[in-house]
Amino acid sequence: MLPYHGSVMAKQTHSHTDAMDPAFLEDVVSGEVRLSAEQGLQLFHEMPLAALGRWADRRCRAMHGDHLRTYVIDRNINYTNVCTARCTFCAFRRDLDASDAYTLETDEILAKISELEAIGGTQILMQGGMNPELPLSWYESLLGTIGARHPDVHIHAFSPPEVVEFVHFFDPPGEDFRAKVRWVLHKLQAAGLKSIPGGGGEIFADAVRRKIGLGKCDAEAWLTVMHVAHELGMNTSATMMFGHIEGFADRIHHMSLVRDWQDRSIEDFGADGGGRYMAFISWPFQRENTPLGRLPDWDASDGPFPGDVVAQLDGGGEKSTHPEFGRSARTSGASDYLRTQAISRLMLDNIYSIGASWVTMGPHVGQLALSFGASDMGSVMMEENVVSAAGTTYCLSEPILCHLIRDAGFTPAQRDNAYDILAVHDTDAAPDLQVEDWSALRRGRLHIESAESDTPVAITIDSN
Repeated sequence: MLPYHGSVMAKQTHSHTDAMDPAFLEDVVSGEVRLSAEQGLQLFHEMPLAALGRWADRRCRAMHGDHLRTYVIDRNINYTNVCTARCTFCAFRRDLDASDAYTLETDEILAKISELEAIGGTQILMQGGMNPELPLSWYESLLGTIGARHPDVHIHAFSPPEVVEFVHFFDPPGEDFRAKVRWVLHKLQAAGLKSIPGGGGEIFADAVRRKIGLGKCDAEAWLTVMHVAHELGMNTSATMMFGHIEGFADRIHHMSLVRDWQDRSIEDFGADGGGRYMAFISWPFQRENTPLGRLPDWDASDGPFPGDVVAQLDGGGEKSTHPEFGRSARTSGASDYLRTQAISRLMLDNIYSIGASWVTMGPHVGQLALSFGASDMGSVMMEENVVSAAGTTYCLSEPILCHLIRDAGFTPAQRDNAYDILAVHDTDAAPDLQVEDWSALRRGRLHIESAESDTPVAITIDSN
């Protein structure tokens, strides 16, 4: 590659430059130039992990400063586990007639929100399976009731695959898919929906998505839902689940699509108060209790990983390229997670926040992620049902989350959904600095829905 000299205008690429060139990376850090997909993949393969972390951390500091790192107090409410999709990575979904299928009553959801407000929470993240038995009126009534009973709680709900199924279930008016999505989202927004989570992103490359996301929308539909949400003024997030059958180039392609569609939203709607992707959160696949998890681990002695052979940076890889594609898994550990997250911070120059995934990686890897480009530690976890169904059950209280941020060298700050700061914990009154006996906080309770009883099951887990 050519040596790099000088800087270019913001959001431009210098695609023939060696991505390892320090002068080029200085301009990436400052936001004057963006990485191409090829350069992102080069850094993924060639840069030592510690060095990659330092560059991602510098980019994060250029965007967020050297002091504050944030978290939110919210609650995941999985309102139903009935789902028409048959994603092979999911241990949460149930058929409608399954003995442990459930759909929460409105009063149950309201009780959960009251518990959230009692600990200072500001937001619910409400997602479910794709339940064909629930009419649009059910959602409108639920949103309206939540807004009336809990007007200060931000409703962050219904990921793109759910919205796509709403289009199928409700048969809304509209001459094309986009118009139908707009009709559905307008109805939900009028009822009280404020923003949309980025669930169901998985991996966008079609060859991978068709293997692992049976019955789930394709990348174009996912991205279109979010673009319509931005048109209606709603902010959203984006996600990526990796460490299964995908190739490394598939991860870069996924990030590139998020970045490209963010550019579109900003250009199309930014001047009129439109929404945008506020955050990107990635995490490794959790294999326990899932069909995909039963795949054998890839053996490097068998040659190149089939996912890498199939993967293309333009997303156009074909499964026929390798006869063993999708028949073995390359799972991800802490180093691969940190490398992927660092690349996301350097690639996604138009996304405000990169979130650390302590829910899947554990508290201390999540803490380390703050040195690899993450600016946000996510949520105090009162309840989680999807990831925990796959065997991961970490739980953190607000004092512990603040302690992890402070111990990483930053000042913890509580935020809201718009990433506005609600409280900076820089005094002795901070939640973590009030703790006298940390042993009393070593264990927490994570609520998980059980259809065998009318109340959630609380399992005790190690929070440290």
